[in-house]
Amino acid sequence: MQDISKTLVAQLRFITETDKLKGVERRTKPIGLARRENSAEHSWQAAICAMILAEHADAEVNLLRVLKMLLIHDVVEVDTGDVFHYEKKEHQDLAAREAAAAKRIFELLPDTQAQELLSLWQEFETRHTPDARFAAAVDRLMAYILNRANNGGTWTEYQLTEREVRTRNREMREGSSTLWGWCESVIDEAVQLGHLAGHGISKSDGE
Repeated sequence: MQDISKTLVAQLRFITETDKLKGVERRTKPIGLARRENSAEHSWQAAICAMILAEHADAEVNLLRVLKMLLIHDVVEVDTGDVFHYEKKEHQDLAAREAAAAKRIFELLPDTQAQELLSLWQEFETRHTPDARFAAAVDRLMAYILNRANNGGTWTEYQLTEREVRTRNREMREGSSTLWGWCESVIDEAVQLGHLAGHGISKSDGE
């Protein structure tokens, strides 16, 4: 076998490690299917959404950076597994575990790539830039698309309320007021259909 560069070996090691995302089960289900989606499917579909919906970002974004964020934002779940969005506050050590996972996994890469991707992952987590805020908004959007098409999906399965869904996702407005406006209409529709328990709260509740 011909000599393989250390750079290529490291890159292939990282790619092999991220294949494990295909085995990380999430709570949401693909449209019309009984099985649950995995984190690799989610990351791919979030990237597709960003590519198609970039014009709806509230600020100018660098689409390539947004796509990179979305393709790697859940890589940490190789170590931590997926934690349901509405249960994350119950896992007080989650941020630390995710940070440790990010360091371990990205450091499989050559130094320059490792530093770039770790920085992008951290940027996504903090949402301090327009790119990160739009990426985070698109990430949250996927649940609305899937749950709406699946007759309530996880909202109904876990008996979530309008208040929970609205307040836990309102930060989407920071990345795209247009996409958040659509999500609010989906929440209203879900309450009318009985897919979410409504409490008559206003759309400004909790601000």
